[in-house]
Amino acid sequence: MSLRPIFNRLLDPLVTLLYPQFCAGCGKSVVRLADGTACADCWAATRIFGNDDLLCGKCGAFLAEGASHLHPDCGECGDHFYDAARGAGLYERAITAAVLQMKSAEYVPRTVRQHFVAAFERLEINNAPVVVPVPLSKQRAHERGFNQAEILAKVISEHAGLNMDPHSLVRRGDTPMHRAAMDRKAREATVRNVFEVVRPALINGRDILLIDDLMTSGATASQCAKALKKSGASKVIVLTLARAG
Repeated sequence: MSLRPIFNRLLDPLVTLLYPQFCAGCGKSVVRLADGTACADCWAATRIFGNDDLLCGKCGAFLAEGASHLHPDCGECGDHFYDAARGAGLYERAITAAVLQMKSAEYVPRTVRQHFVAAFERLEINNAPVVVPVPLSKQRAHERGFNQAEILAKVISEHAGLNMDPHSLVRRGDTPMHRAAMDRKAREATVRNVFEVVRPALINGRDILLIDDLMTSGATASQCAKALKKSGASKVIVLTLARAG
């Protein structure tokens, strides 16, 4: 039996007491170490997807609460190259804070890990896929020092005992950062044909679980899936921590 969970439960209140940090979401409450940079109230107010949420059958966009037995179509993702995509929750409140934290800290808080693993467990996966993180450009990886998608991919790989391949899919060149005001066509233009598989033998004939921190329009995931399928991937399922509304 691992002593880490017990140690973390003992350490959390001590760190909170000695080094109090206020919530990045509401700015009012003190945050527990396990919750990252958002307080328990902000986590409670964040929509975490579950079996009762109505999501687009393909891209996983949140449509409504309830009627989860239906498989609706949002009408925006029909031409995307991945087979299906799901997120742990909406890009709001605590999950927004978690995504921003992961761009500057090579760490996945316990609450974030639990929600991400739960989202993975809800996926309908029959064959053991290869876990592939969405790659950063060499310049951005050098600036940041790590790839947050790879950190999340490692969480799933270790949890499910799946092989992770962070090297076969690469990003050619440094693409512009996606801004909130960019529409779908603009987002697609920035990532069109910038992804490439450099080790196709490791992709050919395999199901792929593509991991990223945030899915907005789906353009990045779609272009990654396009490159993976061009190299023979049988299926590409996308899993992200956050899904933009």
